[in-house]
Amino acid sequence: MKTHKEGRVTLIIVIVFILIVNSVTISLTKCLWIICPLIVASILFYLFIHYFFRVPNRLAFNDEMAIISPCDGEVVVIENTIEKEYFNDERKQISIFMSPLNVHINWFPVGGKVILSKRQRGSHLVAWAPKSSTQNERSTVVIETKDKHLILVRQIAGAVARRVVCFPKEGEIHQQNDQLGFIKFGSRVDLYLPVDYEICVDIDQKVTGSQTVIARIKK
Repeated sequence: MKTHKEGRVTLIIVIVFILIVNSVTISLTKCLWIICPLIVASILFYLFIHYFFRVPNRLAFNDEMAIISPCDGEVVVIENTIEKEYFNDERKQISIFMSPLNVHINWFPVGGKVILSKRQRGSHLVAWAPKSSTQNERSTVVIETKDKHLILVRQIAGAVARRVVCFPKEGEIHQQNDQLGFIKFGSRVDLYLPVDYEICVDIDQKVTGSQTVIARIKK
């Protein structure tokens, strides 16, 4: 299983922490009823962290007329709303909640030019809370497609996720399903689309990043 580059330092820290805790425990006690469970728990903890930073082996699905899911997770919001931080007009919002067990890589839902890439600091409400979209730490990317449509992707940190990593810079050209970023330990991704797009998912539906069609562009 491949490990994402964002997890390498974390895994080294985890290994060092485990070695220190186990070494100190073994030096202080010879009780197998303490040492054996600790070693088992340490191995399971390391495997979970390694699993969290996994890179899935999947072929990216490309469709110029479609908005592809930017992440793995569950659809928790589909509604028309006023996007106040960039567009200041009505948009179709689709929000996807990512549990700690999901792959946490984020992908470009469409190809195009990055005209905005901005990180904003904030609080750490639970990711499914409605206010998390505007109050939590987040990163906003606006993509202009070749047809001049504007798509906004917002990575939102949650109560457990404390760091949002956003790769693209303003002015860059990216293809659909290029990697957009990574969110550590549970969070959410919001999409803001033109209101006339045809939505192809339902509330509570499980979606797969770089695979599931979220919406289709009106011809």
